Amino acid sequence: MELRFDGRAAIVTGAGRGLGRAYAEELAARGARVLVNNRLHEGQPSSAEAVVEAIRARGGEALSHGESVESPGAASRLIEHALDAFGRLDVLICNAGVSRVGMFHKLDPGEIREMLEINLMAPIAQIRAALPPMRKAAYGRILANSSNAAMYGGVGFATYAASKAAMHGLVASLAEENRSKGVHVNALVPFAYTAMSADAFSTPELPEDSADRLDPRAVAGLATWLVSRECDVSGKILVGGGRLFRRARMVQNRGLESDDSSAEHLQSRSRAILEMDELVMYEDSESMIREFATRARKR
Repeated sequence: MELRFDGRAAIVTGAGRGLGRAYAEELAARGARVLVNNRLHEGQPSSAEAVVEAIRARGGEALSHGESVESPGAASRLIEHALDAFGRLDVLICNAGVSRVGMFHKLDPGEIREMLEINLMAPIAQIRAALPPMRKAAYGRILANSSNAAMYGGVGFATYAASKAAMHGLVASLAEENRSKGVHVNALVPFAYTAMSADAFSTPELPEDSADRLDPRAVAGLATWLVSRECDVSGKILVGGGRLFRRARMVQNRGLESDDSSAEHLQSRSRAILEMDELVMYEDSESMIREFATRARKR
């Protein structure tokens, strides 16, 4: 069954190129009316408008929005623009992001602040502005871009990783808060060759044709499914790119259960604490708290 978005309205931020453009074009091709957001760069043509023109040339419906996502009040204006133009908002994809690679202790405070504003605070503001109309309509799909750096770190990516890792806790909590209102919230970790990731594809560790194989359009299908009416997944982290599509989650090992909580005892049993040979997975934080509390009462 083809997944269609006829009559539905979507916002995609950072959609002037790369992943965002692939998301916007895929949604439009399936009938969605799309508000294409990408910041305007002085002296350069609007990349958002170029995407809009491409969508319209294929018979789709789209509008451009050229405001920077981190500008004060930009989130509210973005949501209002979509509601005024389309009369509704069904899908929000928070894709806009920026990475400033550099050792954390050497990064300029302004660069740190910029990454946090664009990658974290802007999506938070967008989601906060989108939730009231979605909750009122008893329907909505929200997708926030994350990164493998959020799960595994990387030299020079401390601030970027922190800003993206925050998405994981955010979507897990928002999914619980909004499930009864028909609003689903997920995070997507994409693997694709884009302008932002181009440097990674110049390393000798990757096969020569990796860039060609990891096209953003290969991720767009996963994003499209996650924001469709047919998808009932919420509060999850999905990973996709090339030919691999997976779910990621936080896990714990079986660890050590002991009445002796002294630093010396824990140091002597550190191997049992650190080994990841037997994993425990919780669906929510309440389950973990319940187990810790129950085991703490055992004697």
